[in-house]
Amino acid sequence: MTNVNREILEAREAGARALNSLRQAESHLDSARGWGLLDMFGGGFFSTMLKRGRMDDARRCIQQAQYDLQAFSRELADVHLPSVELDGFLGFADYFFDGFLADFMVQQRINQAREQVSQAILRVEDLMRQLREMV
Repeated sequence: MTNVNREILEAREAGARALNSLRQAESHLDSARGWGLLDMFGGGFFSTMLKRGRMDDARRCIQQAQYDLQAFSRELADVHLPSVELDGFLGFADYFFDGFLADFMVQQRINQAREQVSQAILRVEDLMRQLREMV
């Protein structure tokens, strides 16, 4: 295996890890969104606890995705592809998980986080397609 092929393989593996973390976050955010809607319309203590549990799961996955995206960006540099733009993605998690004032605001934050995760998935999938074309 040539050095270039090894670098491409490493980039693909890092991209796959990032996609996995992002998809897990997306799944937890979808679940939190559903429980959040129920919570807004009188779901009570049970739905609140389930929503917050899914949000905690999403937070862990997003933190892992941030780490995985940084690693993916480093690997992309080795094969001379543009890195994943992380500025917005790295900053939104802190905003998203700070202070819960009202269920409506929480629901908006869940939706915003879900949209940002979806955009990150699309970007990583695009870069993965570029990596497949290099081999």
